[in-house]
Amino acid sequence: MIDDEGAQIGILPPFEALKMARAKNLDLVEISPTAQPPVCRIMDYGKYLYQQEKKERAAKKHQKTITVKAVKFRINVDDHVYETKKNHVLRFLDEGDKVKATIFFRGREMTRTGLGRQILERLIKDVEPHSIVEFRPRQEGNTLHAILAPKKTAVEREKEREKEAKQKAKQEKQLLQEQEKEKQPAPAAAAAVAPNPTPQA
Repeated sequence: MIDDEGAQIGILPPFEALKMARAKNLDLVEISPTAQPPVCRIMDYGKYLYQQEKKERAAKKHQKTITVKAVKFRINVDDHVYETKKNHVLRFLDEGDKVKATIFFRGREMTRTGLGRQILERLIKDVEPHSIVEFRPRQEGNTLHAILAPKKTAVEREKEREKEAKQKAKQEKQLLQEQEKEKQPAPAAAAAVAPNPTPQA
């Protein structure tokens, strides 16, 4: 048996263990029922349950739910629209989400699936430093899609952001110090001119 402060008490009959727990206005909790003899601990069980729930809530708070964001392209996409959509993909990846890039083929466009594949391959190449390819372009019916996942984990991205913030703060501090130095008036250098000695005959 273990007391409420974590100290080993030893083997006690159940009624004595319960008596000790009640004397301290606490609960007797069986923590290892399969052990021989079973291990019990004196504790405030209500407080224990509350702390466990609090830990679970904190763990859920720090968990990042990965969602799959969809970005749709057309085979006749122009460069401006392509760049805009590529920037969306980069933003989603930076936020830790996966991206499903899809091209829909309508009617006669089904004869030009190779063009759609080129667009997705171009996208994969352009975002390569930020992503890993989970599924290369593959066709299902009249759609062609690829799935990209972020290269960095949420922890790595958080560390990178912290590092960037520290560097920015350091640069701002140096800039402020330089500005302060510029504001201070330079001490006037009073050059003392020694009188010329009078030559004596």
